[in-house]
Amino acid sequence: MPLVLRRLAGAVAVAFATALAAPPSPGQQPAPVRATSLILVTLDGLRWQELFGGADSALLADTTTTRDRTSRERYWRPTADERRRALMPFFWEVIAPEGQVFGDRPGGGGMRVTNGRKFSYPGYQEMLAGYPDSAIDSNARTPNPNVTVLEWLLARPGLAGRVAVFGTWDVFPFIVNEERSGIPVNAGWEPLVLRQPTPGQALLNTLMETLPRIWEGERYDALTYQAAREYVIAERPNVLYLALGETDDWAHEDRYDRYLDAARNGDAFIRDLWQTVQADPRYRHRTALVVTTDHGRGAGRADWSRHGASVADAEWVWAAVLGPDTPARGSRTDVGDATQAQIAATVAALLGEDYLAAQPRAAPPLPVREP
Repeated sequence: MPLVLRRLAGAVAVAFATALAAPPSPGQQPAPVRATSLILVTLDGLRWQELFGGADSALLADTTTTRDRTSRERYWRPTADERRRALMPFFWEVIAPEGQVFGDRPGGGGMRVTNGRKFSYPGYQEMLAGYPDSAIDSNARTPNPNVTVLEWLLARPGLAGRVAVFGTWDVFPFIVNEERSGIPVNAGWEPLVLRQPTPGQALLNTLMETLPRIWEGERYDALTYQAAREYVIAERPNVLYLALGETDDWAHEDRYDRYLDAARNGDAFIRDLWQTVQADPRYRHRTALVVTTDHGRGAGRADWSRHGASVADAEWVWAAVLGPDTPARGSRTDVGDATQAQIAATVAALLGEDYLAAQPRAAPPLPVREP
């Protein structure tokens, strides 16, 4: 080979090797991986006040609603940022900085329900269908006539048989219309059924048979979570909806101490579930997470435990999104008031699906990919 050609070949080889070794320029970054799995978690009736500001000093000091005097040690800190981290450390140390949070009223944002009812079944209907339905006006065990985004996703390519719901409240089989939709729902004190029985399944079912029941239609969140975790490991669904309920249950009992404990436990369950899926190659870096609530609650000592159409402030809710292609933007106070109805299309969009094309009544997704 002539000297000129040898030098040219050598220069090309060096340039090629340098290009491979050098990091891509900002304009050449590879496209983020789109999520192929999604986890939706709801914490029933968890107020924005605690999520963004942590424990309330007046309620902590009230021995009628806070009977466990160790609660102040666990949850009180000098600043709102420290208090909210003490209450929900995974939310504020991982979800918020690595994802996006909507509904930050202290920061100037907001998120509200649009159904006007401000209680559970109407809230879950709005959230899961993408629009409010005035006919849903109670928490009765009535099959939902509306198709939810979960039912719609079940019919999408690759998702048949890969959507599941686990709920503390025994109304969830009706909210997602289990009979019509075909979505497996495990809720209330219903035993866990797996295709291949496991020791964990047997223990959970024994506990559900033998533990005392504070609420007849609602089991403990710990049982709901462990059943969902056992199902994820055994059945490996692509879409899981985990609906926790003790935040609302203890609030209605006027037990602020246990309400705070339920919020912290919920945060720990979300952390453990996230770590569980990230340890599985099927889910790792390909799973999106949405965390939200069905309604807010009133403000102050008289109304903190209450919600409903007549309760001021109970329309204000919140949501958080984390995923492989969700930009890390933290608290989104730049988008005005979001709505609960946007959750359905957001869930679909995170999986690369256009829910609005099938359901024009639904609200658009949250602007998680917009600056």
